[in-house]
Amino acid sequence: MVLEHLILLILIIAVGILFFKLTYKILRYLAVNTIIGLILVGILNFLGIVHIKLTLINLLIIAFGGIIGVFILILLSIL
Repeated sequence: MVLEHLILLILIIAVGILFFKLTYKILRYLAVNTIIGLILVGILNFLGIVHIKLTLINLLIIAFGGIIGVFILILLSIL
């Protein structure tokens, strides 16, 4: 009985650590994409090349797409 609880506790800890590592990698990827994309959008807006408003949808496109997401928003703003 005690051995079963110990094995269950070890499995719960292992799953928790795995979940934390995967979540951390995904959040780090999204944060880097968002920062790079926002810097690029800020530069493009400052130079007057395009005017992209920062709405929630645009921010999500930038976060998931990064630089490619910014180019998608530029194409959409031109159309």
